[in-house]
Amino acid sequence: MTCANRSVLCSIKESIDWCEELDPNLEYGFGIIVDVYHTWWDPELFSQITRAKNRILGFHVSDWDFNTVDTVYGRVLPGDGVIDIPKIRAAVEDTGFQGYIELEVLNKKIVSPREIKNYLPFLLQKVSSSC
Repeated sequence: MTCANRSVLCSIKESIDWCEELDPNLEYGFGIIVDVYHTWWDPELFSQITRAKNRILGFHVSDWDFNTVDTVYGRVLPGDGVIDIPKIRAAVEDTGFQGYIELEVLNKKIVSPREIKNYLPFLLQKVSSSC
């Protein structure tokens, strides 16, 4: 969602293309992070996740609200927006990915960085029920 002002590679397809060019034989560990906030809109998302099979190194979750004004600090918690995170997660896991899910809490209205530890039980529940 920040492809106009903060990104070089704006889709999973572009990222895999680069990985395949720079590391065609998977010798150097070139891979991608599937970040639902930046990729949920892509009509090629699921075919490219399948293509990325051995190159998925991480999975980031947060959600998109149609009323978002700040594309960096306007993310909402999983389940509070419009992204079908469970469907994307299933596609990622179907490739064999068994790594961690990284929750991105980038919204100062939800919780300040200094208070995050007080919200961990709530955040864990949110991820387990919405991802």
